[in-house]
Amino acid sequence: MRLVLASASPRRLDLLARLGLVPDAVDPADLDEAVQPGEQPRPHAERLAREKAALVASRHPGAIVLAADTVVAAGRRILPKAEDETTARTCLALLSGRRHRVLTAVALVDADGRLRERLSESIVTFQRLQPADVDWLIGRGDWQGKAGGYAIQGAAEAYVRSLSGSFSCVVGLPLNETRLLLTAAGWRA
Repeated sequence: MRLVLASASPRRLDLLARLGLVPDAVDPADLDEAVQPGEQPRPHAERLAREKAALVASRHPGAIVLAADTVVAAGRRILPKAEDETTARTCLALLSGRRHRVLTAVALVDADGRLRERLSESIVTFQRLQPADVDWLIGRGDWQGKAGGYAIQGAAEAYVRSLSGSFSCVVGLPLNETRLLLTAAGWRA
Protein backbone atom coordinates (compact mmCIF):
# COMPACT_ATOMS: atom_id res chain seq x y z
CA MET A 1 0.00 0.00 0.00
CA ARG A 2 1.17 3.50 -0.83
CA LEU A 3 0.80 6.33 1.68
CA VAL A 4 0.25 9.83 0.33
CA LEU A 5 0.36 12.89 2.60
CA ALA A 6 -2.00 15.59 1.33
CA SER A 7 0.08 18.38 2.85
CA ALA A 8 3.32 20.21 2.19
CA SER A 9 3.77 20.92 5.90
CA PRO A 10 7.24 19.96 7.14
CA ARG A 11 5.73 19.71 10.64
CA ARG A 12 3.30 17.03 9.52
CA LEU A 13 6.15 15.11 7.89
CA ASP A 14 8.13 15.33 11.14
CA LEU A 15 5.15 14.12 13.14
CA LEU A 16 4.58 11.17 10.80
CA ALA A 17 8.25 10.27 11.27
CA ARG A 18 7.54 9.93 15.01
CA LEU A 19 5.23 7.07 14.03
CA GLY A 20 8.04 5.61 11.94
CA LEU A 21 6.32 6.61 8.70
CA VAL A 22 7.67 8.25 5.59
CA PRO A 23 4.98 8.84 2.96
CA ASP A 24 5.53 7.47 -0.53
CA ALA A 25 4.39 10.82 -1.90
CA VAL A 26 3.62 14.33 -0.69
CA ASP A 27 0.84 15.94 -2.73
CA PRO A 28 -0.68 19.10 -1.21
CA ALA A 29 -4.37 19.59 -1.97
CA ASP A 30 -3.92 23.34 -2.52
CA LEU A 31 -7.58 24.30 -2.22
CA ASP A 32 -9.46 27.39 -1.06
CA GLU A 33 -9.51 27.34 2.75
CA ALA A 34 -11.90 30.27 3.18
CA VAL A 35 -14.41 30.03 6.00
CA GLN A 36 -17.94 29.63 4.69
CA PRO A 37 -20.59 32.04 6.02
CA GLY A 38 -21.70 30.96 9.49
CA GLU A 39 -19.22 28.07 9.61
CA GLN A 40 -18.04 27.17 13.12
CA PRO A 41 -14.47 26.06 13.94
CA ARG A 42 -15.07 22.29 14.24
CA PRO A 43 -17.13 21.86 11.04
CA HIS A 44 -14.65 24.11 9.22
CA ALA A 45 -11.65 21.95 10.16
CA GLU A 46 -13.54 18.74 9.38
CA ARG A 47 -14.76 19.99 6.00
CA LEU A 48 -11.30 21.09 4.90
CA ALA A 49 -9.65 17.83 5.98
CA ARG A 50 -12.29 15.82 4.06
CA GLU A 51 -12.00 18.01 0.95
CA LYS A 52 -8.20 17.78 0.96
CA ALA A 53 -8.28 13.98 1.36
CA ALA A 54 -10.88 13.53 -1.39
CA LEU A 55 -9.10 15.81 -3.86
CA VAL A 56 -5.72 14.15 -3.40
CA ALA A 57 -7.25 10.63 -3.38
CA SER A 58 -8.71 11.34 -6.83
CA ARG A 59 -5.11 11.79 -8.05
CA HIS A 60 -3.81 8.62 -6.32
CA PRO A 61 -6.30 5.77 -6.79
CA GLY A 62 -5.56 2.75 -4.61
CA ALA A 63 -3.35 4.68 -2.18
CA ILE A 64 -4.02 5.60 1.41
CA VAL A 65 -4.34 9.40 1.50
CA LEU A 66 -3.91 11.29 4.77
CA ALA A 67 -5.01 14.91 5.13
CA ALA A 68 -5.41 17.29 8.06
CA ASP A 69 -6.55 20.80 8.84
CA THR A 70 -5.78 22.81 11.96
CA VAL A 71 -7.96 25.64 13.23
CA VAL A 72 -7.19 28.04 16.08
CA ALA A 73 -10.40 29.34 17.61
CA ALA A 74 -11.01 32.09 20.13
CA GLY A 75 -14.61 31.39 21.08
CA ARG A 76 -16.48 30.94 17.80
CA ARG A 77 -13.98 33.07 15.94
CA ILE A 78 -11.60 31.23 13.58
CA LEU A 79 -8.22 32.92 13.56
CA PRO A 80 -6.50 33.17 10.18
CA LYS A 81 -3.18 31.77 9.09
CA ALA A 82 -0.74 34.61 9.58
CA GLU A 83 0.71 35.50 6.20
CA ASP A 84 1.93 38.93 7.28
CA GLU A 85 3.25 40.58 10.43
CA THR A 86 0.09 42.64 11.00
CA THR A 87 -2.09 39.52 11.05
CA ALA A 88 0.33 37.75 13.40
CA ARG A 89 0.31 40.72 15.79
CA THR A 90 -3.50 40.86 15.72
CA CYS A 91 -3.75 37.14 16.51
CA LEU A 92 -1.20 37.33 19.34
CA ALA A 93 -2.99 40.34 20.85
CA LEU A 94 -6.27 38.40 20.80
CA LEU A 95 -4.68 35.30 22.39
CA SER A 96 -2.70 37.20 25.03
CA GLY A 97 -3.70 36.12 28.54
CA ARG A 98 -6.52 33.93 27.23
CA ARG A 99 -7.41 30.34 26.58
CA HIS A 100 -8.19 29.23 23.08
CA ARG A 101 -8.98 26.00 21.29
CA VAL A 102 -6.89 24.27 18.66
CA LEU A 103 -8.80 21.75 16.57
CA THR A 104 -7.10 19.43 14.12
CA ALA A 105 -9.28 17.27 11.91
CA VAL A 106 -7.64 14.29 10.26
CA ALA A 107 -9.21 12.59 7.24
CA LEU A 108 -8.01 9.41 5.58
CA VAL A 109 -9.18 7.87 2.33
CA ASP A 110 -8.24 4.20 2.30
CA ALA A 111 -7.19 2.08 -0.68
CA ASP A 112 -10.86 1.22 -1.36
CA GLY A 113 -11.92 4.87 -1.36
CA ARG A 114 -13.55 4.77 2.09
CA LEU A 115 -13.32 7.97 4.12
CA ARG A 116 -12.39 7.81 7.79
CA GLU A 117 -12.01 10.83 10.03
CA ARG A 118 -11.20 11.94 13.55
CA LEU A 119 -10.89 15.25 15.36
CA SER A 120 -8.57 16.27 18.18
CA GLU A 121 -9.19 19.33 20.32
CA SER A 122 -6.70 20.94 22.69
CA ILE A 123 -6.95 23.98 24.94
CA VAL A 124 -3.98 26.34 25.07
CA THR A 125 -3.59 29.24 27.50
CA PHE A 126 -1.08 31.99 26.85
CA GLN A 127 0.31 34.26 29.52
CA ARG A 128 -0.38 37.95 29.06
CA LEU A 129 1.98 39.13 26.33
CA GLN A 130 3.76 42.45 26.78
CA PRO A 131 4.62 44.50 23.66
CA ALA A 132 8.26 43.38 23.97
CA ASP A 133 7.10 39.73 24.04
CA VAL A 134 5.10 40.20 20.85
CA ASP A 135 8.04 41.96 19.20
CA TRP A 136 10.32 39.06 20.17
CA LEU A 137 7.89 36.46 18.84
CA ILE A 138 7.44 38.36 15.59
CA GLY A 139 11.21 38.70 15.24
CA ARG A 140 11.62 34.93 15.49
CA GLY A 141 9.52 34.49 12.33
CA ASP A 142 8.03 31.10 13.14
CA TRP A 143 4.51 32.60 13.02
CA GLN A 144 4.59 32.73 9.21
CA GLY A 145 1.82 30.65 7.68
CA LYS A 146 0.65 29.40 11.08
CA ALA A 147 -2.97 29.32 12.18
CA GLY A 148 -3.43 31.84 14.97
CA GLY A 149 -0.05 33.47 14.29
CA TYR A 150 2.11 31.15 16.38
CA ALA A 151 3.92 27.82 16.37
CA ILE A 152 3.77 26.05 19.72
CA GLN A 153 6.84 24.02 18.75
CA GLY A 154 8.70 27.30 18.27
CA ALA A 155 9.31 30.37 20.35
CA ALA A 156 5.67 30.70 21.41
CA GLU A 157 5.97 27.64 23.65
CA ALA A 158 7.83 29.83 26.15
CA TYR A 159 4.59 31.80 26.66
CA VAL A 160 2.19 28.86 27.04
CA ARG A 161 0.91 28.71 30.63
CA SER A 162 -1.03 25.52 30.08
CA LEU A 163 -1.95 22.95 27.48
CA SER A 164 -4.81 20.52 27.91
CA GLY A 165 -4.91 17.89 25.22
CA SER A 166 -2.50 16.79 22.55
CA PHE A 167 0.69 18.72 21.80
CA SER A 168 0.83 17.09 18.34
CA CYS A 169 -2.73 18.36 17.69
CA VAL A 170 -1.53 21.92 18.24
CA VAL A 171 1.48 21.33 15.98
CA GLY A 172 -0.85 20.08 13.23
CA LEU A 173 -1.25 16.28 13.23
CA PRO A 174 -2.56 14.50 16.33
CA LEU A 175 -0.53 11.31 16.50
CA ASN A 176 -2.99 9.17 18.44
CA GLU A 177 -5.87 9.89 16.07
CA THR A 178 -3.62 9.49 13.03
CA ARG A 179 -2.32 6.13 14.24
CA LEU A 180 -5.87 4.91 14.89
CA LEU A 181 -7.01 5.93 11.39
CA LEU A 182 -4.02 4.29 9.71
CA THR A 183 -4.51 1.08 11.70
CA ALA A 184 -8.22 0.96 10.82
CA ALA A 185 -7.30 1.36 7.15
CA GLY A 186 -4.95 -1.63 7.36
CA TRP A 187 -1.69 0.27 7.31
CA ARG A 188 1.27 -1.68 8.57
CA ALA A 189 4.52 0.22 8.95
